[in-house]
Amino acid sequence: MSRVAIVTGGTRGIGAATAIALRDAGYDSAAVYARDDSKAEQFSTATGIAAYKWDVSDFDACQEGVARVVADLGPVDVLVNNAGITRDGTMHRMTYEQWQQVIDTNIGSCFNMSRAVIEGMRERRFGRIVNVGSINGQAGQYGQVNYAAAKSGIHGFTKALAQEGAAHGITVNAIAPGYIDTEMVAAVPENILEKIIERIPVGRLGRAEEIARAIIFLAADEAGFITGSTLSVNGGQHMY
Repeated sequence: MSRVAIVTGGTRGIGAATAIALRDAGYDSAAVYARDDSKAEQFSTATGIAAYKWDVSDFDACQEGVARVVADLGPVDVLVNNAGITRDGTMHRMTYEQWQQVIDTNIGSCFNMSRAVIEGMRERRFGRIVNVGSINGQAGQYGQVNYAAAKSGIHGFTKALAQEGAAHGITVNAIAPGYIDTEMVAAVPENILEKIIERIPVGRLGRAEEIARAIIFLAADEAGFITGSTLSVNGGQHMY
């Protein structure tokens, strides 16, 4: 019987690449999305991966959504907390709403989703949780105090939950991507993006599939001795 995997933010960018890679590796993937029904439908039609719509910043919605996945596919063995948003602005201009939206979506969702699957993983004595952090959670970034705080929080969340899960066959790890060729990075002004690429030793943006490959490695049954780790995939831009 195939293992079941949930990927949040799973119908585009890194999430879509991860859901597809999990499918190709033999998992039953479920891709969670929040807004774009048309994009999600296109993704499901093209890949055969079931897409589920709910707000990962809403605790009750996560409980209900995970229950739907379990009813459709079976108990969840792998959780990839990938969903994330940006609401950039310097501190003196940032609104409370910009702060809170990013905190709720980027780090709050890690709690909401992990809480929804952790009891089942403990009962079955197996689980893989992979949290997607960021290079900007490690190094900081001008104009992103909300995003950097949330992503940095993911790395601490990962280490603490890894200690709780270890005795129950549950590993918890993080990926810290650098700048990846996704819609989020495409929104960066071209002149700024050129300067970013100049600081990447390999001389290019990363690809979503390269992040997905790292996630698949950590999600594997054979990765049971790796927990509490952060794997940086950033082209050498920040060695942490």
